[in-house]
Amino acid sequence: MSSPTAALSMDRNQFWSGFLLAGLGAILFSAKAIVAKLTYLHGVDALVVLGFRMILSLPFFAVIAAVQARQAARGSIPRLTRRDALLVVLLGVLGYYLASYLDFLGLQYITAGLERLILFLSPTFVLLLTAVFLKRPVSVRQWVALGLSYLGVVFVFIQDLSLGGSNVLLGASFVLGSALAYALYLIGSGELLQRIGATRLVAYAMSVSCLVSMVHFFAVHSLAGMVQPLAVYQLSLIHAIFNTVVPTFMVMWAVARIGAPLASQLGLIGPVSVLFLAAWLLGEPITALQLTGTAITLSGAVVLSRLRK
Repeated sequence: MSSPTAALSMDRNQFWSGFLLAGLGAILFSAKAIVAKLTYLHGVDALVVLGFRMILSLPFFAVIAAVQARQAARGSIPRLTRRDALLVVLLGVLGYYLASYLDFLGLQYITAGLERLILFLSPTFVLLLTAVFLKRPVSVRQWVALGLSYLGVVFVFIQDLSLGGSNVLLGASFVLGSALAYALYLIGSGELLQRIGATRLVAYAMSVSCLVSMVHFFAVHSLAGMVQPLAVYQLSLIHAIFNTVVPTFMVMWAVARIGAPLASQLGLIGPVSVLFLAAWLLGEPITALQLTGTAITLSGAVVLSRLRK
């Protein structure tokens, strides 16, 4: 029988391992914008960035999906109903294919810092959509949190607009569409997540997303689209493994250790890390207006996540 000291030590180790997994996962997820920007320097378009990311990610998610399917066939876990299977397909298309494609389209026109802040509006879209369609009331504090989130993005948007011109509006619109698509994914996945589990949902949905992305890629570029510089393959491999597969499971393991509320709080590290990574690797400026906008948006996200908790 383990002693109280040993149990406390185990709890402490579990907490700190979850803490580190959540923080590092958030940084790696956010850094995909940096890798995408670096890939664009080699003359590719958003569909190539998405296609290569998904082609190289598919083997990892397909293996996990196959293991989950085999367990279901043996009766170890419940089989998917037809309704659940259709919902998984819809969520895969919406949450990972469409959201990612719109995101990469937007990154062609805006800075990585602004892209990450706009994506952080997804929880606010979840709140607004559930208020409209599920008739859930929005409290005064929630309205304040929403206002802070959007005000911060406006600050950074003004900064980008002064540097990038009218294309910033186009890019921001694409990323805003990405945030909305991901918000719909979050709303749709809530009930399904409880029934089939996070691992199976992510593995199935990501596998669907990879297949749809590949169909889109080959329909537009055909096999000739695979002829790219070596650097595109190298960056895409980093994108697939370290910005997609690894952080996906890091965040899942973190949630299992420290819970979703704290893991989501640690996700706020992402936008801050992107600011400094973009300045270091892409030469994007860090200005007082940008730092102010980022701080305001993150404060709104903190208020909102605490209220949701």
